[in-house]
Amino acid sequence: MKLGSILPPGMVSAGLKANSKKQVLQELAAMAARGSDLDERDIFDALLQRERLGSTGIGNGLAIPHGRFARLGRLFGVFARLDRPVDFEAVDGLPVDLIFVLLAPEGAGADHLQGMARVARLLRTPSVVAALRSSRDADALYSILTQGDTSRAA
Repeated sequence: MKLGSILPPGMVSAGLKANSKKQVLQELAAMAARGSDLDERDIFDALLQRERLGSTGIGNGLAIPHGRFARLGRLFGVFARLDRPVDFEAVDGLPVDLIFVLLAPEGAGADHLQGMARVARLLRTPSVVAALRSSRDADALYSILTQGDTSRAA
């Protein structure tokens, strides 16, 4: 699965300013709503509801909030590098500064899991994480996130 098929070029933020997990989710929901046919409030509510089940902070300053939506036709992603890390109640207790939101159609079981696995694999690659943290430009972040798309599919 190519990340570029999930993450549209305009859905990357290189310095999102937020002071809390809730504010991060609000900002990312607004961003996702601009790039999809979904309502901002519906996205925010789904992400918040998922976080109530347990943090999507996977450790090392990374989080992958996600949700399912009846009106969504395909996997859709949004990525942000935060201006400064925020507490995300991550499994390792470290604050989060890199966040990939993954939205999926309700019936996208295998595709949703493949998308989550692709994102998690990429964000657990130390060289990728270092490059994402050192980039200050949304286009550069997008390029880093999608660089494996041309060489191989996941």
